Amino acid sequence: MAHLLCLLLIFMLSLLIIACSSKLVLGHSVVESLPGFEGPLPFELETGYVGVDKSEDVQLFYYFVKSESNPKEDPLLLWLTGGPGCSAFSAFINEIGPLNFKVKQNDGSLPTLVLNPNSWTKVASILFVDLPVGTGFSYGTTSLASKSTDLQSCDQAYEFLKKWLIDHSEFFSNPIYVCGDSYTGITIPIIVQLISNGNEAGIEPLINLKGYLLGNPLTTPDDRNYAIPFAHGMGLVSDELYESLQRSCHGEYFNIDPSNARCLQDYQAYSQCIDGLYRNQILEPSCGFASPKPQELFSDRRSVNEKNIELVVRQPSPCDSSSTHVYKLSHLWLNDDRVREALHIQKGSIGEWIRCDYGLPYTQSISNSFQYHVNLSTKGYKSLIYSGDHDMVVPFLGTQAWIRALNYSIVDDWRSWWVQGQVAGYTRTYSNRMTFATVKGGGHIAPEEKPAECCAMFKRWISNQPL
Repeated sequence: MAHLLCLLLIFMLSLLIIACSSKLVLGHSVVESLPGFEGPLPFELETGYVGVDKSEDVQLFYYFVKSESNPKEDPLLLWLTGGPGCSAFSAFINEIGPLNFKVKQNDGSLPTLVLNPNSWTKVASILFVDLPVGTGFSYGTTSLASKSTDLQSCDQAYEFLKKWLIDHSEFFSNPIYVCGDSYTGITIPIIVQLISNGNEAGIEPLINLKGYLLGNPLTTPDDRNYAIPFAHGMGLVSDELYESLQRSCHGEYFNIDPSNARCLQDYQAYSQCIDGLYRNQILEPSCGFASPKPQELFSDRRSVNEKNIELVVRQPSPCDSSSTHVYKLSHLWLNDDRVREALHIQKGSIGEWIRCDYGLPYTQSISNSFQYHVNLSTKGYKSLIYSGDHDMVVPFLGTQAWIRALNYSIVDDWRSWWVQGQVAGYTRTYSNRMTFATVKGGGHIAPEEKPAECCAMFKRWISNQPL
């Protein structure tokens, strides 16, 4: 009897070991081909989930692309997209990842994928993570787990990175950078601080943190006030209106005293001047921003005149080649069952994929990340802060202002930087190892409009060369 019990225990233990091993294997999968791309992928792509929080009731989804150069030594980037609530797939497909959509596609069929010659994965491995929970394909298994705040999201990012590295121990020695754009200007400095504190406290695994990178980052509540000086500098408002705004509003344009009638009047005039502009990139046509519903994607491409039974083809629009059109392709592609199967998306975890979900149960609990930059500057971490100079959402003027307020001496003064024989922007480097750069003609998401320039900027910075 004892012998039988012993055998039974061994059998149950074996099942438990197999179950645990299966869970690990199911956590991530290699993706060798994708619908819409001809042939096998010429780079290494992995997708998966990492469970965070005590009971792992938050499942964070990621796309991991191994460096196409020297993955054993090249940097590893943790990339988060802003919003909050915008999927990291946007960065993967529209900005710095190895694939792009073939843009001229209007018929509603499954979008075609092509290689991105300006992918940052040429020189770095990148972890694109859907964060906070509820973003992209990340999900909570309970209603409580589906809620989060800025600080919770930062804690989860740190836990994600630790667990992912334990499961991918070959990257322990690689230099690690935390990167992102837009709203992640609030969260990424906090994440970097958490990693730094964890390393100093000896929390395993120790992370080989080297620095961080931010594009058009929201940083302080004052950032918004620079939209009006930006608008004046760009010729969007008259000298007289700008001078009146300065006098009547005293530099505070977004928390206006209701009793300040002149300021309110001037602000209304300013709003009328910029009405119709796409503020993320003032040079682009205004074509909307939200993730559309499938039936709305291409429904206006053709119409049938029932009386004459005549097919009328809509005239080309400036929006056909805009970033919004590419966002629509993302929506079509990721809501296709074949694509979800190829990416190994957990069935039933997410209904409709939405590029930017602004309805998340997410609390923006931090409004200012400036002090974190102050702290990190004393620790010697390397940083690159870049700004598309045609962004009106987080204007470069505001970013320059908080960088100046750090009060570090300049070691490489203001100058142009060049790509392919042309000025690509302007840059300045400080003694705290922070480099600031503008991207000429870039918007809120500069790598979308200026991929070659941003790729060159990143390659130079990551290899310790002057821009």
